[in-house]
Amino acid sequence: VIVLDISMPGRTGIDLIKDIHKIKPKIAVLVLSMHSEDKYGIRVIKAGAMGYLNKESAAEELLNAIEKVYNGQKYFSQSLMLKILDQLGDNSSIKPHEKLSDREYEVMILLASGKTVKEIGGVLFLSIPTISTYRSRILQKMEMKNNADLMLYAIKNKLVE
Repeated sequence: VIVLDISMPGRTGIDLIKDIHKIKPKIAVLVLSMHSEDKYGIRVIKAGAMGYLNKESAAEELLNAIEKVYNGQKYFSQSLMLKILDQLGDNSSIKPHEKLSDREYEVMILLASGKTVKEIGGVLFLSIPTISTYRSRILQKMEMKNNADLMLYAIKNKLVE
């Protein structure tokens, strides 16, 4: 079992989960993150994680999660399971940020945090035109007009602090 955080310098934990599954598909990944399930829960499931826990969880809950994942079971909180079931039954309940790809989501969070296109390019090691393309797609998918709209949305939905 690999216990992994989402926030890492240079690349995301989601990218690492995908890489781990390409190299060693039988290794179970449990995500332990400071971020709420609303922010990354569905994304880690899609990436192939076997479980997701918030760092505020009790120590015994962490041990229980590790044991379940080690035994081939999935471990997600009840609130995340309800969110998954809700989305399976009704696509209209999907929030705009949940429509974004992992990379688009990452760029959106950085934009909403006040970073410039140039700064984001430096953080993600991508060109300015590439980041600008992501920004355009994000605004279109989320039906927003500018970065201020993204910031307001991210704050209201507790995606940024």
